[in-house]
Amino acid sequence: MAPSTPSQAELERRKLVSINAETVTDTISTDYPGHFPGEDNSWDCDEFARNLQVVFHDNQSLYASFSLIGVDASIANAFRRIIISEIPTLAIEDVFIENNTSVIQDEVLAHRLGLIPFKGNKEGIVEWLKWFKKPEGGADGNAGYYDYNTVSLALQVKCTHNDEAAEDEADPLKAYHHAHVYARDIVFTPIGRQSKVFHGDGVIAPTNPDILIAKLRPGQVVDLTMHMHKGIGAEHAKFSPVATASYRLMPTITITRPILGADADKFAKCFPAGVIGLEKVTKKEARQVGSGYEGHEGETKAVVVDPMKDTVSRECLRHEEFHGKVKLGRRRDHFIYSIESTGQWPSDELFLEAVKVLKVKCEKLHAQVINMVR
Repeated sequence: MAPSTPSQAELERRKLVSINAETVTDTISTDYPGHFPGEDNSWDCDEFARNLQVVFHDNQSLYASFSLIGVDASIANAFRRIIISEIPTLAIEDVFIENNTSVIQDEVLAHRLGLIPFKGNKEGIVEWLKWFKKPEGGADGNAGYYDYNTVSLALQVKCTHNDEAAEDEADPLKAYHHAHVYARDIVFTPIGRQSKVFHGDGVIAPTNPDILIAKLRPGQVVDLTMHMHKGIGAEHAKFSPVATASYRLMPTITITRPILGADADKFAKCFPAGVIGLEKVTKKEARQVGSGYEGHEGETKAVVVDPMKDTVSRECLRHEEFHGKVKLGRRRDHFIYSIESTGQWPSDELFLEAVKVLKVKCEKLHAQVINMVR
């Protein structure tokens, strides 16, 4: 069969997942060899590089939103899973309780402490700190703790009466000192070279100092020390560098026939604010034969403004007046990521680190395949 080349419009159509009133169709990718007779859809590195795009929509220290365009869902999901579970962070691993007379049991207190996210000098955490290797059975339990693999913290809080408070004071925060134990009460106690690596703005500290750990009353004490180690989210969720890491497909909204007047207002209300706009039909549009705007100069029409804000609720498909006038879909190769960092990594760097991790995995697999063939 002679080779054939599809039009650009056909290629764009193949990238869309169709959203219908009751069903979702065209969910399977078709851009692979042999699916379309006469077309060569074999993977090409140069073609992939031309189509690949990364566009940031919001880039803050703790939150990033960006679009990854031109990749398959398997690759996009691999990045998401790596961000969640394979990028190393520092978290509390061991809690040594000297005294705890609060109402919170030791095990619950230790668990709460372990889930507190911390921040610090990223280069020190990622490059200088090494992985901690737990002593084998029968070995000294205190062996193996060094400044390059263990970070020490302390929490010493005692609740006492506030002599300056009124006798009838009902607010415990005013009636007592240290009635609440917060994350900001945790103190970094550097050992060895850590004071040089983690200092100034890069000192080890809770990302959110206002996290409530426990409530105390006069006479109650929390006195403990903690050891932090490096880990990954695959071991425990406390090591995950993100609070959330998700993606969604880019929505598409195509108005196939004019929606005018009161219908345009109703159509706009079927979508989140900012998705659909209202404009006046121009004189040029009203004169254009076949546009559907003939004789409607000056009337309000519905136009698509920002489909990215759409949640694809399909509300517009419920109304008969819009049947045959709109098509909803999602673009199969356009992924909108939302990443919320817990503080140790800048949100935008998490994606770059995930790319590095996946690259290392591919290199290892490549070497294993070559060895297997040999």
